[in-house]
Amino acid sequence: MNEQLLTCDQAFSLKPETLERRIMEYYQESQNSSVTIKYILALRVRFKLGAQEFAHILEDLVRYLFMNTKATRTMKRFFYFFEDYFQAPEWKRLKLRVFPIRNFGEKVFSVVRSLISTVRPEETTET
Repeated sequence: MNEQLLTCDQAFSLKPETLERRIMEYYQESQNSSVTIKYILALRVRFKLGAQEFAHILEDLVRYLFMNTKATRTMKRFFYFFEDYFQAPEWKRLKLRVFPIRNFGEKVFSVVRSLISTVRPEETTET
């Protein structure tokens, strides 16, 4: 499956229904979540350029990929472009799942900062 699924012209000219069908078929055949996310991101660009019918294109597939498959480098790279596909509690859980190390580091940093701010040097009294 080294053949390109969509050309640039096709991604920016075909109807949403046609694009949805082709991308869904591609994912079902290849199970390649990275390339699938890239195609959906191209459609998000089309939405941002003014095509309102692409607002939440392939929402179910995006939700499935991020919530049920292993997070690939591509998924991590484009993760924040799909924030509006998820509700706030889901997004929070998903961030913990996709970026476990980063979240651990942030928590350690906040705990250390809180410990440092609560420890105050004793005031020296002059006699």
